[in-house]
Amino acid sequence: MGLTVGVDVGGTKIAGGVVDEAGKILVQTRRRTPSADPVAILDTIVAVVTELSRDYKVDAAGIGSAGFVDAARSTVLFAPNLAWRDVPVREQVTAATGIPTVVENDANSAAWGEFRFGAAEDVDDMVCVTVGTGIGGGVVFSGTIYRGAHGIGAELGHMRMVPGGRLCGCGQRGCLEQYASGRALVGDARTAVTADPEAGAALLALAGGDADAITGPMITAAARDGDALAISVFGGIGRWLGEGLASLAAILDPAVFVIGGGVSAAGELLRRPTDEAFRANLTGKGHRPEAQLRMATLGNAAGIVGAADLARR
Repeated sequence: MGLTVGVDVGGTKIAGGVVDEAGKILVQTRRRTPSADPVAILDTIVAVVTELSRDYKVDAAGIGSAGFVDAARSTVLFAPNLAWRDVPVREQVTAATGIPTVVENDANSAAWGEFRFGAAEDVDDMVCVTVGTGIGGGVVFSGTIYRGAHGIGAELGHMRMVPGGRLCGCGQRGCLEQYASGRALVGDARTAVTADPEAGAALLALAGGDADAITGPMITAAARDGDALAISVFGGIGRWLGEGLASLAAILDPAVFVIGGGVSAAGELLRRPTDEAFRANLTGKGHRPEAQLRMATLGNAAGIVGAADLARR
């Protein structure tokens, strides 16, 4: 099989690309996700696939979607950050474009991209945690994606970390993504700045004096400039993420954890506190081989590359 299209459907953006057999993206496009309108989401995906296949002969399309995807890689059963419930995405995209389509969880797609062409291409067993609007997860064991009996395994962002904690879009409380995601980063920063405007002066300046206008890129910029409050907010989500990875290591024992997603662009600001918390909370530390924590190397392209490669297979 030759060229394939990969589409990464997230809570805020839908990105797509034409990908060759070596994992190289030949052309890309990107659109805003109309997350509250299930029909508009599908229409946007169809438009992306149609645009990308206009100038290239593509053999298949892979859709990496946020949410629970059924075992047949066809239907999105539920998406906490999208208005999708039991949507037959494969059938509808194939019918609208004439291109054979496969659907996979977006974090599984990103994990596969990093496994095949990125940060974990040298190992057989890895876990990828995507830190974006929410938190997704993908697990590869012995060169195969672990999907679970019903296709919805490895929803790492919905591990319960705090019983009775913050309300999550999945309907439960205390999930990891409520404490270690991009949304949590922004929420914690806004809360901290409101409580102590003097300490948050740098962030307030970037946001035009409005704490509610603070964004993730602003927090990253301030932290890189040495702002103590911004650095501490990254430290907070890193601590939660590291504790979550330590629990996963006790169950899964991967060779490598890869941290991807939009927030991973912060690099060491996120990796360092995550690694410290991971090591501190690791079961049997000092008496076991320890997984490496690596930052994703494909960046925002991981989901596109992974979805396209899965479609090829």
